[in-house]
Amino acid sequence: MKYGRFILLSLLAVFTACQKHYDDALLCEEVEISDFPYSHSGIRVEKLQKVTPVAEFPGLEIVETRFVNHGKTLRVKGYELCKTEMVAEDTVVWSFQPSSTNARMDWVLPVTQGFSKDNYLGMNNCDYGGGIPVVDLWQKSGGQAIGLFEPVLRTIKMPVEWKRYDNTIVMSLRYEYPEAITFEDGDTLCCFKAFHLTHSGDYYNALKVFSDYMQANEGIKMQPSEPEAFEPVWCAWGYHRMFTVDEVIGTLDKVAELGFKWVDVDDGYQIAEGDWNLNSRFKAGDMRRITDEIHKRGLKAKLWWAPLAADPGTQILKEHPELLLRTSEWAPEFITWWDSWYLSPVNPHTDAYTRDLLKMFISDWNFDGLKIDGQHLNCCLPDYNEASCLDYPEQAQELMPTYFGKVLDETRKYKPHAVVQVCPCGCAVNYWLLPHINQAVASDPTCSRQVRMKRKAYAAMAPALAYYGDHVELTDNADDFASQIGVGAVIGTKFTYPKDNPLSPDVSYLLTEEKENLIRKWMRIYTENDLARGEYLNLYTWGFDVPEAHVIRQKGAMYYAFYADEFDGEIELRGLEKGKQYTATEYTADTPRSFTVNGDNPKIQAQFKRNYLLRVE
Repeated sequence: MKYGRFILLSLLAVFTACQKHYDDALLCEEVEISDFPYSHSGIRVEKLQKVTPVAEFPGLEIVETRFVNHGKTLRVKGYELCKTEMVAEDTVVWSFQPSSTNARMDWVLPVTQGFSKDNYLGMNNCDYGGGIPVVDLWQKSGGQAIGLFEPVLRTIKMPVEWKRYDNTIVMSLRYEYPEAITFEDGDTLCCFKAFHLTHSGDYYNALKVFSDYMQANEGIKMQPSEPEAFEPVWCAWGYHRMFTVDEVIGTLDKVAELGFKWVDVDDGYQIAEGDWNLNSRFKAGDMRRITDEIHKRGLKAKLWWAPLAADPGTQILKEHPELLLRTSEWAPEFITWWDSWYLSPVNPHTDAYTRDLLKMFISDWNFDGLKIDGQHLNCCLPDYNEASCLDYPEQAQELMPTYFGKVLDETRKYKPHAVVQVCPCGCAVNYWLLPHINQAVASDPTCSRQVRMKRKAYAAMAPALAYYGDHVELTDNADDFASQIGVGAVIGTKFTYPKDNPLSPDVSYLLTEEKENLIRKWMRIYTENDLARGEYLNLYTWGFDVPEAHVIRQKGAMYYAFYADEFDGEIELRGLEKGKQYTATEYTADTPRSFTVNGDNPKIQAQFKRNYLLRVE
């Protein structure tokens, strides 16, 4: 039986036994083995472990583990690797825990006594799964991270637990087979390639080491973002699913006047998920009419699309049921958000269907890019559909991100500079998606803090990738452009003009005079300073430096962004050179104020509510 790279092999001489360095466990139906070599009642298991420090990445150790059976046959359910303990210095330790559930939790969480979270990277709910194979704990003195260096997603758990009345936090990597496997005398069981990292600072440093290693050694190649991917976005989602052609076109002059460069045509044009032709509310040629009007104003157009989803009863499924992902019970996998079924992401029939759609979207309708949307895009169940031509069912999960690579390549055939965004709504992004997109997104943040914490994660893993902060209406008070611009995100909005669609929900996105003045102010700041193309510098530790702080270096200047509900105190401007004098400017203030900062003692007094942004040069 074969599951990816995890194979039963004969003993390889290249592995030599070494002193146990990390706690590991072999999870068998008969017994859980954690002390090696193990010998009891005819069971004899040896652990071979190779721990390799990586000179290019100080603090990083690669951990390669194998178990050898020298006794009776066992039934193995899974294994646990890199069990790591951290002694808490205080009552709160901060953590990065990037799994995906319908709770849409923060990726960064405080850990206190009584905390427990599994962090499973498979499907946790009908629509939610996937994530980043790294879990990290840090304190003021530094942090420890563990994770996997694998070329594809592995559906491991990364449990973190701090038991009550204890001062030790435990994390590990735990893999469980879909079905127990047979482990016979003479077999060697090969575990996934793991790592342990000690680091300073916070999760940014752990993710940067992880991603830099993956790109250098595991074949991960990130896409450079198109210059257009850094341009501000207006989205028609303010009109919701019942938008009309005239509403979109009627807003375009104001969109262009305010300085937005992209127009996203959103959900509601299609017959159904899966049948992506225009529904009865539209006339033939309406999509081309919209894009022509967008282009006439010097703007570019993206089209909303939820691929790999098809509603029951759609024409596409009547004609091509072979597209469906099939579970082990041969049932379709349900997507609750869309009331749809999953299409297999690695099915050759899905590929052909997708190519036809992209020709319609990009060539016939003349869109310049795609807004690909849906939490279901982050992961899926194993696929048992024979039409998918897989080596094993779990390969659907492992190779799912490559579907988006095909989408990107096919889109670029028609528009070489197309911008392709994938929004895994509310999910901790599946890391293996990143090489197949040229615009990341805050993906339906629940608050401004999520916009900022996600930006920091993307900046660590893919620093050249454009990061769209999503609609400003999703931030605190629906107006927090400062949380987008200050961290180097692309700004966006979904205002309606000159009125709301009466069929939209009760919430109004109408462009009032006050909102227009706000957009004009922040558009000028965004355009003049161009922070979305800048270099993110990790100079402050999340959770321990107060106020929360971010730094972007751009065009010879340092841009500092500080965030708190309310703050009055001393702030250190880190990263300035000693012996130099600097001019600091409150560049987002209605009346910008400038003052001098000495690099020998770069501390200032600040009093603010919500945010305080400085340009220092």
